[in-house]
Amino acid sequence: MFSGLGSLAVALVIGEDIPGMVPLVSALALGLLSYGLSIDLYIRAQRDLGAAKTSAYYSIAPFVGVLIGIFVLSEHPEPMFFIGLGLMVVATALMISDSISLQHMHGHEHVHVHLHTHDGVEHVHEHTHRHSHLHVHSESVPTHDHTHPPSSLTDHAHH
Repeated sequence: MFSGLGSLAVALVIGEDIPGMVPLVSALALGLLSYGLSIDLYIRAQRDLGAAKTSAYYSIAPFVGVLIGIFVLSEHPEPMFFIGLGLMVVATALMISDSISLQHMHGHEHVHVHLHTHDGVEHVHEHTHRHSHLHVHSESVPTHDHTHPPSSLTDHAHH
């Protein structure tokens, strides 16, 4: 809203005429779809995917623009463009490989204590088990993706 009001103020100061209703409504609709909707989707992506993955996916936008320019608008880039494009491809590949979650398999050993009573005598039994699982490291995925009831877990050692 404030960007639009600022632009309107500048336009009026430099003597621009206020457009008719059709161009005004068209500009507002274009702004809503191209800027407003994109910001909304970007914020949702940050919330759902995390900042790193959102940035990685967002980094492909210039390549979409290049494809549209070449194939839809029949643009003919100069040779220097392709050097820049190559650098952008390398930088984007590095960004994506760094931000897409790294995964590793490891195990946990747990000691469980079970208490029960037989004929008024309390018995304690301990047993240990080990299980392996895959951890996915990213901003949006917890690093320990399962839970244990507090009453059954007395010792939790990472190996």
